[in-house]
Amino acid sequence: MTTFTTLINTDELAEHINDPDWVIIDCRFNLADTEAGRQAYAQAHIPNARYAHLDEDLSSPITPKTGRHPLPDPEVIAKKLGDWGVDEKKQVVVYDDAGGAIAGRLWWMLRWLGHDRVALLNGGIKAWKAAELPLTNEVPEIIPAVFPLQKEAQERDGQYVTAKEVNQLRQDKNYRVVDARAPQRFSGEVEPLDKVAGHIPGSINMPWDNNVQADGTFKSKETLQEMFEQKLGDVAPEQVIHSCGSGVTACHNLIAMEYVGLKGSKLYAGSWSEWIADPDRPVEKG
Repeated sequence: MTTFTTLINTDELAEHINDPDWVIIDCRFNLADTEAGRQAYAQAHIPNARYAHLDEDLSSPITPKTGRHPLPDPEVIAKKLGDWGVDEKKQVVVYDDAGGAIAGRLWWMLRWLGHDRVALLNGGIKAWKAAELPLTNEVPEIIPAVFPLQKEAQERDGQYVTAKEVNQLRQDKNYRVVDARAPQRFSGEVEPLDKVAGHIPGSINMPWDNNVQADGTFKSKETLQEMFEQKLGDVAPEQVIHSCGSGVTACHNLIAMEYVGLKGSKLYAGSWSEWIADPDRPVEKG
């Protein structure tokens, strides 16, 4: 049986939309209208897909010390995954309508919790529609499962780093902090979401949307590999730390690296919005 762990194409998913061993999760979300994704799901979604809300399901409550999308408590998200029918044997496929910018968060979270059998639908629901594949507004009947939470999984292989660790590693020439935000936000020219503009000193900018083509599907492996190798130089993949505004689009760069075989990079889950919560942390512009 083929296991999908990075990307899956529409034709491959279409063969399994009624497979009881597969779980499909719709992650559409809009920061400017937090109900838009749920409404879009209610109107039409890939058959048998469940819906996951970024704020309500894939994040924990915000506090003065966190970023905008803190990681959920592992036990809480494990319970939700079980309610969605995910157990250790299920192949999970996640998708959105934004080139994977939102769904990548759940892809990373499942791996963080010890579940590697998860793939992002390449091109998302836009590619699905372009292929004229079926849609429905019916909510699937879900058979609940037990998602096995590995207590050590939340720090399995050090998959994420803390603000304290970032502050240390950003000064180490053997490490690289990669910021997935748009160039204007990275430079501090504009900041539409957070209270402080700029970036983590020493970080480099690799906007997540450079990974995809105009139709939202990923660029070729050769193109992506060249992009990352040019930017990262001699820095080893496992010494790359991904950041963004709140730990969501950063996952897109992480997926892209895994897809081309540059394995083991890490996520700074709190990202910029957490970094600036402490005024003692340095900020750089330009």
